[in-house]
Amino acid sequence: MLLRDKVVIITGVGPGMGRKMALLAAAEGANVVLAARSQAFLESVDAEIKNAGGFCLSVPTDVGDGGQCQRLVQLAQERFGRIDGLINSAYRHATYLPFEQAPLESWQANLDITCFGALRMIKAVLPAMKAQKSGAIVNVTALAAVQPAPGQADYAVAKAALEGATRQLAREFGPYNIRVNSTRMGWLWGEPVQNFIRQEAQARGVTEEEAIAPIASRIALGVIPPDEECAKTVLVLLSDYTRMVTGTTLDVNGGEYFSA
Repeated sequence: MLLRDKVVIITGVGPGMGRKMALLAAAEGANVVLAARSQAFLESVDAEIKNAGGFCLSVPTDVGDGGQCQRLVQLAQERFGRIDGLINSAYRHATYLPFEQAPLESWQANLDITCFGALRMIKAVLPAMKAQKSGAIVNVTALAAVQPAPGQADYAVAKAALEGATRQLAREFGPYNIRVNSTRMGWLWGEPVQNFIRQEAQARGVTEEEAIAPIASRIALGVIPPDEECAKTVLVLLSDYTRMVTGTTLDVNGGEYFSA
């Protein structure tokens, strides 16, 4: 198993890739600690994992609150004894307003959750990882960080800041054998995008296949990447197969964007 007996915290667990990462991590042998603001959704994923024979702890957490981040890590250590991996996938949605119309407070709010939420979680797990002289952190970023779209400035800048933090912390944490990487996601074929495509098709009076076609045509592999397949890539960066990989941002978007 890829993550046998590792203790992995996943923030921002939602109905898309967050849920897939949680289920796959448990199936690969990890003891999974789930964090999100929605207690009801956490409980549903928690039940899925346990019904499949996995081990899980779910803790409603707002990463905008440093105290809640510390509590999450404390409960994880009390339950499982260590912290081996952290996936930061909590984020705040873009305002979808042009710069002239968007209040700068929206940039601050997005940075506070998307970037500083991850930093709060990293600060919370760092003592445990330093003590055991090992750990792997993956920050989930987005194509918007390098391929901006109108109206996504607050979200794009926060994701770009998170990529910069990834490189900085990889350098600082290397002596403690703690790795820090990012995965840069594009379109993810899962429940959120499926709902968007359905609504888009209805609004334009076309089929869902016709709504998907122009998106898929921009992707080298010709499909919107399934969120489950993208989740597997995140988990590989937590595993021992990537013990010599740190400070990198890996594009996980089916070839929609190629890094220089």
